[in-house]
Amino acid sequence: MSANKKNNQDMTSNPINILTIQFADEISNNELTAFRGAVINSMTEAPLLFHNHLGEKFRYAYPLVQYKRINRKAAIVCIGKEACDINELLKNSNINFHIRHEDREIHIESCRLDFAEIGIVDNMLLYRLKNWLPLNSNNYAIFQNTESLTDKIELLEKILIGNILSLLKGVGIQLKDKILLNITNISNKHLTSYKDIKLVAFDVDFKANINLPQYIGIGKNASIGYGVLRKKDSPRRHKSLGES
Repeated sequence: MSANKKNNQDMTSNPINILTIQFADEISNNELTAFRGAVINSMTEAPLLFHNHLGEKFRYAYPLVQYKRINRKAAIVCIGKEACDINELLKNSNINFHIRHEDREIHIESCRLDFAEIGIVDNMLLYRLKNWLPLNSNNYAIFQNTESLTDKIELLEKILIGNILSLLKGVGIQLKDKILLNITNISNKHLTSYKDIKLVAFDVDFKANINLPQYIGIGKNASIGYGVLRKKDSPRRHKSLGES
C-alpha cells in the first residue's frame, strides 16, 4: 500500500459542481477527439476550458472539461463553477461532426448537475479506473525493468496517488491527511494510440480512503476519455438543470 506525504493545509469543505452533459448517440473511443473538435466548433466563442488553448499557448493544468463515453454514449463532464457555464454550448442542442468520411449529428439528451464532496474518508471506497495511462517516457522503462509483480503494483499505486493529487490541485483542494490506496486488480492491459504515439493503457480496480466523483478523469489524456473513474459502492446527489 502506498501513501503520499502529509500536507499541513486543510481540505476545502465546499462541494464541487460537476455537470454531466449526456448525448443520445453512441460513440466509439476512437471518435472522441473528433467529437471534442465538433463541440468546440459548434460554439461561436468556445470558453477556454473547453479547448485549453490561449492563442498559441496551451493551458497545462488538470482538464476541467472532459469528453468521454458514458454507457457507450457521448458525454461531456464539466468540473467546477466556471466549467459548468455552458450557455454558449446550449445555443446548439444538436452538434454536427465529420468522421471517417461520414457526417454525423448528435443530440443532447440530458444535463445533470452533481455536487461532489471530495476528501479523505474513514473507510476504504472501491473504484474501477478504465483506460488509464499511468506510464510516460520516464517511468515506462522503470516499469518494464521491474521484475517483481509486487513492485510493479507498488509503482502503479504511487503513480495513481500522484494522478489523484494532480486532480485535487486542479480543483483547488489540498489535503491535511494522507491518501491510502491499494490496487486490487489489473486487467485489460493494451496498447492505444494518441497523435501517432503508442501508449500502454490499463483497467484497474483499487480501494482508497478518499471520496472521488463518478466518471471524473484521472491521469494522462483525461480530457479525451482516458482514465475514467467509476465508483463501485456509493450513490450520488444530483439534480437536473432547471430544478430548484
